[in-house]
Amino acid sequence: MNTFMRWAGFIVVLFIAAPLVIVVPMSLSNASSLQFPPPGYWLGYYRAYFTDPNWLVPTWNSILIATATTILTMALVVPATFALVRHRFRGKGFADLMMLMPMAVPHIVMAIGYYSYFGQLKLVHTHLGVILAHTCLSVPIAFLVLSANLKGFDRNLERAAQSLGASPTRTFLHITLPILRPGLIISSLFAFIQSFDETVVAIFISGRDAETLPRKMFDSIRQEADPVIAVISTLLFFVVLIGIAAPYFVGALRSRVPKPSRSAGAH
Repeated sequence: MNTFMRWAGFIVVLFIAAPLVIVVPMSLSNASSLQFPPPGYWLGYYRAYFTDPNWLVPTWNSILIATATTILTMALVVPATFALVRHRFRGKGFADLMMLMPMAVPHIVMAIGYYSYFGQLKLVHTHLGVILAHTCLSVPIAFLVLSANLKGFDRNLERAAQSLGASPTRTFLHITLPILRPGLIISSLFAFIQSFDETVVAIFISGRDAETLPRKMFDSIRQEADPVIAVISTLLFFVVLIGIAAPYFVGALRSRVPKPSRSAGAH
């Protein structure tokens, strides 16, 4: 039974990972379109990506929009989470529901709504319009992560700090914030990824001047299946791998650093 479960788990992992792995050799292919297995290998499409403004501009647009979306999302989510988790007020249930509403509504419906509403405000085809739309989509994810961390927070730590004379501001900066830092980092990361990866809304409202990388990839594969798409997918794949492996690498380095002995500290 254990052998069967191991093989079943291996097959499932292989099935999930295969589409992620095959983009790597496809990015090195010398074919004129996406093709697997590649007929030959070269680095020409990597050169094409890093030298073509038609790809670099959408990449920088996505980074800029995702960064601004993350900042705005956290600026809204942090006070909202504290208010909804720690306080009781009339309409709290409705406010909680509205925070999560963008997760329940299909993105195509929201994209049409944004296109109509932002069109009246002349925000379609602008960076600001895409940032505002992506912020609305990122808020529910960041709120869920941060509220889960805040619900498990021991408020006795804050009360102890205030009983010792710490002001609310100092308590937040020196007690609350350090304990919630992992949740804040994860919320910010999810908000960034949500914005960077969002395609449906970007297709409707980004336009030429604020074109994002996912929209550019969608337009490219719809028109000609440019192999540069495989290059971008490979680079993003390795960025994710580095992000996953970095904490383990840092932890391994820290474990190898010798700790100072008590006797040395006493002298």
